[in-house]
Amino acid sequence: MAATIKQVPLSCSGHTRPVVHLAFSKITSDGYFLISASKDGKPMLRQGDTGDWIGTFEGHKGAVWSATLNAEATRAATGAGDFSAKVWDSVGGSELYTFSHKHIVKAVDFSRDTKFLLTGSNEKILRIFDLNQPEADPEVLTGHEGSIRHALWCADNKRIISAGEDKTVRVWDASNKSLITKLDFENSSISLELSQDDSVLVVTHKNTISFFNTDNFTKIKELTIPTQLYSASLHPDKSCVVAGGEDFKLYKLDYDTGAELESYKGHFGPVHCVRYSPDGELYASGSEDGTLRLWQNTVGKTYGLWKCTDESCVGDSSVALSSTPPSVKAEA
Repeated sequence: MAATIKQVPLSCSGHTRPVVHLAFSKITSDGYFLISASKDGKPMLRQGDTGDWIGTFEGHKGAVWSATLNAEATRAATGAGDFSAKVWDSVGGSELYTFSHKHIVKAVDFSRDTKFLLTGSNEKILRIFDLNQPEADPEVLTGHEGSIRHALWCADNKRIISAGEDKTVRVWDASNKSLITKLDFENSSISLELSQDDSVLVVTHKNTISFFNTDNFTKIKELTIPTQLYSASLHPDKSCVVAGGEDFKLYKLDYDTGAELESYKGHFGPVHCVRYSPDGELYASGSEDGTLRLWQNTVGKTYGLWKCTDESCVGDSSVALSSTPPSVKAEA
């Protein structure tokens, strides 16, 4: 009887406080990349398929609540508790722009052409900064009645999606700043993700993952999990969805049937964020315990630092890093 191959997550240390947000780039000529936001105020850039630390963006003076990369991984953006959003050269590591706000910035996202930066803050305001004219006043979208937790550009660069503590998700016309539609929920702890082909909006709320068609924002389906959820991510081929929340576990569900395929308890605190890699081979999670973990989507497949045989799968922790944090290790 063949032995069951165990999931062996790679643990990426380096942060000293909770990891609250993460994002992948698209696949580039140098692979793909991962950025993480942490309450330690030091967002980190890593090689996406291995978790190898590349560098830390130094400059914020408060907890960093959001971090993102453009598709090519040449630019990074961060939003923080020091009432600022910053744009960085993610190749050289230098700070390019700082955009001051009047309250904590919880959400940042690049337009798909990297010409604009979208921010959402505790001021209940969305701002659009023109990166070709960084000193110009931003365009402003108002309407949320609570702090903004998440904000995303749609692929067409014409629509914006935001989630607030007013228990709503709102879809906006970016050109005329008007509200297109509003979705109401029962609680304020809402997270957002767009599927990699941008056809599905994934909304996490309470113990539920709701999926909406981005053509008209009608609901496709809902899946439930037996814990308070904080984040979910849909596989690029829409075969499955992963989610994490209050009970420290990562859940993987069949997208079509909702059946639980796998669940793992690898973190030592609530899971604040989870995202699939652009190739769908792994998913990354960030937790209250201050770590990122990388998980194989197909357990037993040789990929990145995982070296697998018919009977076992281990994470190769022998990769040398250029400087501290010395940070990728396989868990037993």
